[in-house]
Amino acid sequence: MPLIDITNPDTIKFLVESYDKTTRLCVKWNMMNAEKLNKAASLTRVEKGYEELGIKRDSMIAGMPIIVRDHINARTNRRRKAIRDGIHVPGIADLKKGHSIPEVELGDPKEDPRLARPGNNLSIDPVMRPIDPKQKEIVYKELPVFGREVYLKSRSNINPEKKYYFRECSGWDYGWRQGDSSVKNNARTFSREWRLTRGIKSRTGSQPDPDYYKSPDIHGPSKCAL
Repeated sequence: MPLIDITNPDTIKFLVESYDKTTRLCVKWNMMNAEKLNKAASLTRVEKGYEELGIKRDSMIAGMPIIVRDHINARTNRRRKAIRDGIHVPGIADLKKGHSIPEVELGDPKEDPRLARPGNNLSIDPVMRPIDPKQKEIVYKELPVFGREVYLKSRSNINPEKKYYFRECSGWDYGWRQGDSSVKNNARTFSREWRLTRGIKSRTGSQPDPDYYKSPDIHGPSKCAL
């Protein structure tokens, strides 16, 4: 949009008339609301005589019951003596068991000797399942029939569930351990099965995944949810 030519006499006349009109409207509004303006501009309420020292004193007096309560609790705790001669000191043997790979039936110590560990062994569980010895031999045989590329190609044809104990990347979330689901176990052979439609139109409707399907919470600095 081009700028207004303020040197044009017609433009100057228009601007002067607009300024005058705006001034008259402002004066008219002030005259109509003069009583309200005077009332708002003047302090008519009773002065309460608040002082900065008095405000601080009242705040301290209001917090004294909390300070007394905390002193009583601290005095009670100071009188308690710590247990210096413990009968039993918990150790590694007292840790909660039941979550190792063999106990959750994800691996067999007979197939993977690394899983056969004593209870006091706190080493990290293995990531990959044991590799077939016949596949290992592919790496050490001569080219071009065997070698590294042939080995990697043969490994890529194996299902990730057969190579790893757990999901190692987000791309494996969909379809991981699908063979354990009811869809695979109770699959029909020669007919269609509308599982989504049946779940939505059922009596209870579609249900969310159970809590144990969620990823574990990572401990770290976070806000406390009250």
